[in-house]
Amino acid sequence: MKEIVNEKYKYSDLTGRIIGCAMKVHSTLGNGFQEVIYQRCLAIEMEKQGLRFARELEMTIYYEEIDVGTRRVDFFVEEKIMVELKAVSKLEDTHLAQALNYLEAYRMETGLLINFGSKSIEFKRITNEHKLAKQQINKIKKSN
Repeated sequence: MKEIVNEKYKYSDLTGRIIGCAMKVHSTLGNGFQEVIYQRCLAIEMEKQGLRFARELEMTIYYEEIDVGTRRVDFFVEEKIMVELKAVSKLEDTHLAQALNYLEAYRMETGLLINFGSKSIEFKRITNEHKLAKQQINKIKKSN
């Protein structure tokens, strides 16, 4: 099993707790259900674990600083982590690209892509490197 908490990741403790909830759901249900069933169960588990979250939160998507519409994120946890769920046999590069694009469009820094559809749960921590780079530049400018 993959290590859940890894200090090299920002919000590692929080993402580890979310992944732990997802693992509990997957070990209870197994694979084969629709995504919405896993979403409902994950909401129950995160609530039991005391995590604050919004489910199906409509968030603004930006293109070059311009509001171009909205999309619903599966979960927005502790006002820090975007969680995108899948229930497919295997995560593909397109799923990862989609999650990375959502991070960028939502102007968020950290997210999780969790797949309940495979025999073993799959998860990926994702970061918006563009946003992180901008934050570093802003810190440097402020210190000068």
